[in-house]
Amino acid sequence: MQDNEIVELYWQRNEDAVRYTDEKYGRMLLSLSYSFTHSEEDSKECVNDTYLKAWNSMPTDRPDLLGAYLSKITRSVSVDLYRKQSAEKRGGGAALEELSDLLPSDFSIDGYIDGEHLKNTLNAFLFSQSREKRVIFVKRYYYGESVGVIGAALGISESKVKMTLSRMRSSLYETLKKEGLL
Repeated sequence: MQDNEIVELYWQRNEDAVRYTDEKYGRMLLSLSYSFTHSEEDSKECVNDTYLKAWNSMPTDRPDLLGAYLSKITRSVSVDLYRKQSAEKRGGGAALEELSDLLPSDFSIDGYIDGEHLKNTLNAFLFSQSREKRVIFVKRYYYGESVGVIGAALGISESKVKMTLSRMRSSLYETLKKEGLL
């Protein structure tokens, strides 16, 4: 079933929309969520929350790219769960924590995440990088993939992935500082 047909089912409040969504995107969304939660049970819960959020938001939103729309919701739900669990456990060394080292302790990403200046700065930073570097950065910090998975997918060593990420974080820090965001 095509995305526009699934979206139309949401608009018609037809419960089959969720079934078709799961058939088409369920595995992708589970994989995305798992990269943050590292738990099958938590990932399934996040994907179910995604379907509920999609159901509730569709009467006002009509996404052109359903997969991207659902991925954004899943990522948000999964990151929220990760943050909640991290606050409770005070553990982990996940990808999101790597970026937090760039920012002062009183900096709130949540306060800036929707800000146009930060968004434009990040986009300009990423587009100034090579395609390979952009892919590495996005796979690590958006999709939460491990260094090993990224290296295997791109046919490069883990050490190259780690070094690329380290250099990009340093460069991003300087860019954010220069733009007055830090």
